[in-house]
Amino acid sequence: MFYLIVGILIFIVTFYFIITEKIPSAWATMLGGLIMALIGILNEAQALKAIYERLEILFLLIGMMMMVHIISETGVFQWFAIKVAQLTKGEPFRLIVMLSIITAVCSAFLDNVTTILLMAPISILLANELKVDPFPFVMTEIMSANIGGLATLIGDPTQLIIGSEGGLTFNEFLLNTAPMSIISMAILLGNVYFFYCRKMHISRDLKVRMMEMDSSRSLKDVKILRISMFIFSLVLVGFVLNNFIDKGLAIIALSGALFLVVITHKEPKEILNNVEWETLFFFIGLFMMITGIENLHIIDFIGNKLVHLTEGNFNLALISITWISGLFTSIIGNVANAATVSKIVNVMLPSFQGQSNVNALWWALSFGSCLGGNLTILASATNVVAVAASKKAGCKIDFIKFLKFGASISLQTLVVATIYLLARYN
Repeated sequence: MFYLIVGILIFIVTFYFIITEKIPSAWATMLGGLIMALIGILNEAQALKAIYERLEILFLLIGMMMMVHIISETGVFQWFAIKVAQLTKGEPFRLIVMLSIITAVCSAFLDNVTTILLMAPISILLANELKVDPFPFVMTEIMSANIGGLATLIGDPTQLIIGSEGGLTFNEFLLNTAPMSIISMAILLGNVYFFYCRKMHISRDLKVRMMEMDSSRSLKDVKILRISMFIFSLVLVGFVLNNFIDKGLAIIALSGALFLVVITHKEPKEILNNVEWETLFFFIGLFMMITGIENLHIIDFIGNKLVHLTEGNFNLALISITWISGLFTSIIGNVANAATVSKIVNVMLPSFQGQSNVNALWWALSFGSCLGGNLTILASATNVVAVAASKKAGCKIDFIKFLKFGASISLQTLVVATIYLLARYN
């Protein structure tokens, strides 16, 4: 009981520091994880295992951060921003719609973190050029990345976990989760229009100046750009084909980054200085804390109660998995939630063998994990990376500011997802 009370207290205090920003979030999670280890909630082997089991996420981030830095130096982000602005004639809502659709489609087939690392700087550049608040631009893209990841088996790490545990195919995800992804995008864009874009006004002079800008002047080094885009394209192809070539996302990303660094003659110090180490240490601390919480059997306790509560009631099971997954995701992250709740789903499945649409339990988990991923900064790696990248580009998004936007979108989409599940699978 002592460990249970202290462990929950550590988790709450860590959240307090993250929310209030009294100390940097990276130090907050690291201290939380290390204190759990020091008092015996987890031992050193378990703490290191928590990091080791998720090294793919950390090395994937490092590889992508290195490549994005080199690509950004060529000026291609500015070039793309100007092209998009001219295509939409500088209208803020059209811009957000185009950027969010690009983000969602890319997230459906690529890693979400990769997508947001590329798109967030472009959004901030565009907002600054048009002299409007970049916050709704960035937040819409974060939400779009998580929603887009819902559409396919390869769109988000949570989907891969669910697909593996449930023995589900790419086409099954496409037919069952993609429609909800499209509906969620419509909800997101509707909210952004009514609460933000109606208030945005761009002067005619600014629009004219934007249309007259020569995008080609933004490109600083065309030779390095060509090399970078070639290698980056190979990396993206590797991501898409990884299910077949089985090399691993981290290996593919790091290989691309190192080849690009060597070919462009970059010094290690320059490249490593531009890696977001604060974000990486935030994840390391969070991974240790999640293991500590798992050791306290809090999630197991809730899972057993859920199995007992829903036995024989399919509709209640769908609702419970959707909303409990959304809640767990907002606290421990969508990957940890998918890995944990998938075990609960496997325990529940025998109770519903006579149900023709029993796979709907997996779709409920998918909706809870991906749509719940918009609730808090901690709910998804995409969120953490995007907030860090935005801060670096001059757009600071704190925990509360994220929560106010994300909670509204997440709750609305989860309500609609619940209705979708009950209407379609009964």
